[in-house]
Amino acid sequence: MPKDYTLKLSGLEPLIVNKESNFINIGERCNVTGSAKFLKLIQQENYDEALQVAMEQVRGGAQVLDVNMDEGMIDGEKAMVRFLNLIASEPEIARIPLMIDSSKWDIIEAGLKCAQGKCIVNSISMKVGMERFLYEAKKVKKYGAAVVVMAFDELGQADNYERRCEITRRSYDILTKEVGFNPADIIFDLNIFPVGTGMEEHRKNALDFFRATTWVKENLPGAKVSGGVSNVSFSFRGNNRMREAMHSSFLYHGIRAGMDMGIVNASMLEVYDDIPKDLLEKIEDVILDRKDDATEKLLEFAETLKAKDKKEVVDEEWRKGTVESRLSHALVKGIIDFIDVDTEEARQKYIRPLKVIEGPLMDGMNVVGDLFGSGKMFLPQVVKSARVMKKSVAYLMPYLDEEKRLNMDQAKNAGKILLATVKGDVHDIGKNIVGVVMACNNFEIIDIGVMVSCEKILEAAVRENVDVIGLSGLITPSLDEMVYVAKEMEKQGFKIPLLIGGATTSRIHTAVKIDPCYSGAVVHVLDASKSVPVASSLLSKDQKEGFFKKIKNEYETARVDHANRKEDKEYISYEEARLNKHKIDWENTTIPIPKVLGSQYFIEYSIAEIREFIDWTPFFQTWMLQGKYPKIFENEIIGAEAKKLFIDANKMLDEVIEGNLLTCKAAVGIFPANSVNDDEVEVYSDENRTTILHTFQFLRQQGKKGTNVANISLSDFIAPKASGKKDYIGFFAVTAGIGIEPLLEKYKKDHDDYKDIMIKSVADRLAEAFTELMHKKVRKEIWGYAQDERLDNERLIKEEYIGIRPAPGYPACPDHTEKPPIFDLLDVTKNTDIILTESNAMYPASSVSGMFFAHPESKYFGLGKIGKDQAENYAIRKGMNLELIEKWLAPNLNYDV
Repeated sequence: MPKDYTLKLSGLEPLIVNKESNFINIGERCNVTGSAKFLKLIQQENYDEALQVAMEQVRGGAQVLDVNMDEGMIDGEKAMVRFLNLIASEPEIARIPLMIDSSKWDIIEAGLKCAQGKCIVNSISMKVGMERFLYEAKKVKKYGAAVVVMAFDELGQADNYERRCEITRRSYDILTKEVGFNPADIIFDLNIFPVGTGMEEHRKNALDFFRATTWVKENLPGAKVSGGVSNVSFSFRGNNRMREAMHSSFLYHGIRAGMDMGIVNASMLEVYDDIPKDLLEKIEDVILDRKDDATEKLLEFAETLKAKDKKEVVDEEWRKGTVESRLSHALVKGIIDFIDVDTEEARQKYIRPLKVIEGPLMDGMNVVGDLFGSGKMFLPQVVKSARVMKKSVAYLMPYLDEEKRLNMDQAKNAGKILLATVKGDVHDIGKNIVGVVMACNNFEIIDIGVMVSCEKILEAAVRENVDVIGLSGLITPSLDEMVYVAKEMEKQGFKIPLLIGGATTSRIHTAVKIDPCYSGAVVHVLDASKSVPVASSLLSKDQKEGFFKKIKNEYETARVDHANRKEDKEYISYEEARLNKHKIDWENTTIPIPKVLGSQYFIEYSIAEIREFIDWTPFFQTWMLQGKYPKIFENEIIGAEAKKLFIDANKMLDEVIEGNLLTCKAAVGIFPANSVNDDEVEVYSDENRTTILHTFQFLRQQGKKGTNVANISLSDFIAPKASGKKDYIGFFAVTAGIGIEPLLEKYKKDHDDYKDIMIKSVADRLAEAFTELMHKKVRKEIWGYAQDERLDNERLIKEEYIGIRPAPGYPACPDHTEKPPIFDLLDVTKNTDIILTESNAMYPASSVSGMFFAHPESKYFGLGKIGKDQAENYAIRKGMNLELIEKWLAPNLNYDV
C-alpha cells in the first residue's frame, strides 16, 4: 500500500484532500433528482441554460460538481455524456473535479468514459451483493476515480459501532486486497443518525459514529470519512439555537475523531468555545451518552432557548484575567479596544519589549494559527487578529528601536518572506491576504508592492536576505513575467524557494513553464491557507529535502501528463474553424438602431445607486468563504462569520457614501460596426460607414466540435459587411477606485489590514456593479434594444438579459492588447483617470473594461487552445510579430514556443 494517503482529485486543476484540508463543498444543483429547475432544463434539452446552473455552482464556491441524471423520463446515459462533454468545453466549470452520481451503473460508466481529470463515483456498497460490488469497484479503479462507499451490506444499513466497523473492514479489505484500490481513494459514508429522540436504541448514535470514525482512521489506513451532520439534530427541528450548538459540538468531536468531510445544512454553526457552558454540558451529555437522563434534561433546557436572532452581549469577564490571557483573548477575538493598555502592562511586566512579542503576543498568534489551520477560524477573523497584533507591535516600536540601538537580539521568526506583484500588474488583494495569514504564523513579511520589476524583486531579496520569494499576478501577461523572474534567479545563482500565486496561475502552468527554468524549489500555492504549510515544509530542516524532491517529481509527472493530453486533444485547422462559424440568419434579423451613438461619460456617479447592483458572492470568495449569497448565511460552518463580514462591508459602504471617499467614473460608447473577413470587426465613425476608426481582431475556437456545434468567435455576433445589414458594437470602461490611495495610506498607518483588504474588496464589487448598471443603461436607454426589460438584481446576476459584455483578458477574448484601442476610442484616461500599465492592466485596480454585443444569440464561451496557423494569421492581422503574439497568448496556444 502507498504511504501517501492524500486524496488527489482534479478537473483542469487539482483538488488535494489531506489532514490539513477543511470541509469540501460539493455543488449539488446539477442533479435532476434534487433540482426541479435542472430536471426541466434537461428534459427540454436546454443544455446552454443547464450549463449556467453548473457555472453558478462553481462561482458559488463548489469545489466538486455533483452530476446526476437519474430520471425515468430521460435517457440518463445520453444526457450524462452530452452534459459532461459540454462541461469539458467550459474551462471555468471544467477546472473543478466531478462527482458522477447515479444509482445506475451504466450511467456512471458512461460519465466516467468522458470525464476529464480524476472524479468521484457516488456511490457503491455491498448491499447489491458481492459479485456486483466487485464488478463496480474494479470498473471504478479502471477509470482511475475515487469512490464513496456507503456503510451498507446485504443485511442492510450500519446503525451501530460494530456494524460500521464490520462493513467498512470488509469493504476496505476487498477494495484494497482484491481490487487493488488506493486506500486514499476510498471515502466511507458512516451514516449519521439523530440523537435526543427519547428512544433507547438511539442513545449511542453519535458516540458510535465517533468511535467508528476513529476505528476507520486507526485500522483502515488512508480511508476518508464523511457524513451528513444535520441529521444528528433532527429531534430539535424548529429550535435553531439548539441545532447550531449541537452541530458545532458534533463537528468538534467528529473532527477530533478523524472526520474528513461532511455535509452540513443548518442555518449557522456556533463557535464551539462560545456555546454557553450549561448548554454545552447538556448537549454533550446526550451526544456522548454520559447520563441516563441526558435526553430529558436537554429537552427541558431546549424549552428555555429562544430561536430568535441572538443579541450581542458585551462580556467584560475576560478583562479580569491575567495580562497574558487578555492579550490572547484580544488576538483571537480581534478586539483592539484595550490593546495599548494591555501592551503597556505586559511591557512593564516583561521589562524588555522584545519579550512581550516573543511571549504573550506570539503565544496568542500561535493559538490563532492553530485555530485557522484546524478550520475553527476563518480568514476575516484572522485578518482582525493581525490588526490587533500590528497595533500592539506598533505601540512597542519606540521601545524596540531603543533595544536595537543597544544591540539587543531581535525577535526570532519562522522565516523571512518577500512578496511582490510582478511588473505590469496592479492587483494585490490576494497577496495581502497571504501576507496576513503568514504573519499570523510567525513569518516576517516584506511586501514590496505592485508592478515590481524582476530587478527590484531580486535586489530586495538579496538586500533583505529573505528565505522565500513569493510572486503574485492576476492578468495573463504576469505569467510570462514570472517565467522571466525564475530564469533570472537561475542565472544569478539563487537557491531560495519561489512561490507562485494569483488568479491566472495554476499548478500545470507552474509545472510546465516556470519550474523547468529554476533548479531551486518552485511551488504553486492555490490559496492563502496553503501558504503556511508549503513555506514551513520548504524551510524545515527535517522536511525541506524530501518536500523539494517530492514537488520536483510531481511537476515532472505533470509535464509528461500535460504533453500526453495535448497529443490526445483534437484540433482542426483555422480554415476549417472559420467554415464552422456560428451561423446567424442575418437576412431575417432586425438590428435595433441605438438611441445615442458615440461616447458618453458618467463622472461621480451615485455609489448609492451602484450599490444596489452588487453581486456579493465573489466578495465572500475574496475572503476565502465559499458559498453563494445570500444562502452563505445559512451555512453551518461559515454562515455566522459571513454575516459579520457582510455587515462590516456595508458599514464601510455607508462611510464611503457619507464621506464621498471614492469616486466612480465611466466611459461608454456605441458605434456603427460590421464584421469582415470572418474574425475582424470594423468600427466606423458615423452612419456613413466610410471612415474606419479601428478594426478589432478576434480569435476563434479550434477544438474539434461535435455535430452541429460551432467553432465560435465573438465576431460571429456582428453582422457581416457583405450582408448589407447595419450593425453596432459598444465599448465601456468603468472604475470605482478613484480616491482609494489616501484610504490605503491611512489604514497602513493605522496597521489595519482588515480595513485595507475590506476597502479593496468593496471597491472591486462596486466596479463590477457599476459595469452591470452601465450595461443595463445601455440595453434600456443608450442603445435601447431592450427598453421593456424588467429584471431584478438576482436575474441580472444570472445574466438573463439579452446581450453580453466580454472583456479582453477573459475566456472569449484572452488578448489584453485589445484594451488600448478601446481606451483610444473612448478617450478613457482623459475622462475617467483609468490608465493602462505596460502589461495592459488597469489602474486603479478596481476597474473594468470591455465590449457590448446586442444580438440575442450572443453568448459567453471559452476560446480554449488555438493552433499556430491561427496565431500566425492573427499576428498578420494585428500588425505584430508572431513572437510577441505568442507571448500574449501563451496560455491559449496548443503548441510549445
